[in-house]
Amino acid sequence: MSKPRKGILIILSFFAIYVIWGSTYLMNKIVVTEVAPFLLAAIRFLCAGTLIMIIAKVLKLPIRITKAQFFNCIIAGFLFLFYGNGIFVWALKYVDSGFAALIVATQPLFVIFLMRILQGKKIQPKSLMGVGLGLIGMYLLISQDTLVLTKESTIGIAVIFSCVLGISFASIFVSRANLPSHFFVSTGYQMLTAGTLLLFGSLALGETWTSPLVWSSRAQIAMVLLILFGSIVAFTAFNFLLKEVSTEKVATSAYVNPVIALLLGWYVLDENISTQSLIAAGVLLTGVYFINSKKKIVIFSRFKKNLKH
Repeated sequence: MSKPRKGILIILSFFAIYVIWGSTYLMNKIVVTEVAPFLLAAIRFLCAGTLIMIIAKVLKLPIRITKAQFFNCIIAGFLFLFYGNGIFVWALKYVDSGFAALIVATQPLFVIFLMRILQGKKIQPKSLMGVGLGLIGMYLLISQDTLVLTKESTIGIAVIFSCVLGISFASIFVSRANLPSHFFVSTGYQMLTAGTLLLFGSLALGETWTSPLVWSSRAQIAMVLLILFGSIVAFTAFNFLLKEVSTEKVATSAYVNPVIALLLGWYVLDENISTQSLIAAGVLLTGVYFINSKKKIVIFSRFKKNLKH
């Protein structure tokens, strides 16, 4: 693939994980009010995975994989989609979707410190500054309303934090794992394996199964959007980015997603956006800039030079 073409794909992929994934919090919240959470996720990923494999076959992409690659797809699918999404959707029954998106904004912090622990990678000063700004922005968003915690919401918040940890570990795992050579095929296998696990999980929990035909038109449309865009487009873009750019840069989607969720809440649900919300969004995006930027922070570079002398 030529550099210009790859550069365009990287830009479009970042748009997908920033904007499209930012909308999935709202879509999941709409569907989970009518559909059991594990069943919701199972339908979403089995449909998306099947469509991906059909497209891969039409495009004549190599879909045969080794046992090691299949095993790694199971691990990635479990961490990303079974736990990171299926359990996350369950928690949405007790936690507001916007608030859940804010918790996910801690992901870059988890990624950076896991890379330090697991890979011994040095934490760059600008990355720390970016994470710090992200956390400040998250606090500004959260601190606007008085948070009333119930037993269910407390458990939901704790579960979402554990999901973020799982996704962060999976991001590092996928960036180095032996997976199918084509990222599109890799996405398909991850979704099919995770969807199957979620289906068994739904059966084990005794969830009530309902036909999509009896769902409201709003839930049906939201599910179609989740399958086509939230799953096929965005998750494929995510797997592509993990192989092309650094893991911590991919994790910056967790900073932008809450901003998108906030805007959609305003547009779809008529929620108010305060001045503090706008300031918080600016701080979050500035944090993304510092983590993504290749430029050195002058103050730190000068400090290092002074130490050498």
